[in-house]
Amino acid sequence: MCSTPLRPREHQAALWRGLRTNDLQVVSTDHCPFCFTGQKELGRGDFSKIPNGLPGVENRMDLLHQAVVDGHLSRRRWIEIACATPARMFGLYPKKGTIAPGSDADVVIYDPHAEQVISAETHHMNVDYSAYEGKRVTGRVETVLSRGETVIDHRTFTGRPGHGLYTPRSTCQYLD
Repeated sequence: MCSTPLRPREHQAALWRGLRTNDLQVVSTDHCPFCFTGQKELGRGDFSKIPNGLPGVENRMDLLHQAVVDGHLSRRRWIEIACATPARMFGLYPKKGTIAPGSDADVVIYDPHAEQVISAETHHMNVDYSAYEGKRVTGRVETVLSRGETVIDHRTFTGRPGHGLYTPRSTCQYLD
């Protein structure tokens, strides 16, 4: 169970069109990593007790990159809807969402040709299932730089506690 619910296959063409034409401006997740065992199971027999949300933030960029591979989105549009536009909408631009002097954007080295199978066995989220278990995608993060420090090196986390910084929001910058 998640909000908004995952959409059926027959809605996909209209959703891709909306993303291409800017009628839809972002793709986000309802990331709430409740485990099946002991948490999601609370709803057996009483729907109102199911914790809402799915684990997905780790896979969001790769799943969305598959839309580039499949020809639904351009690579530029992929970055706009996943990175730049959310930074504007949440009042974080130009501190986030762009690579420019004075900005604090993370730099991601992405291998657009790497193939992977999404699985709870290999993800880094602290949850016992994947909503996308067994899905094959093309593309994967290889390295991430945060404020000049490598925090993911060849898909291995190398960051350290305390490296993150709170970034206060300003007002939303409305989009045309």
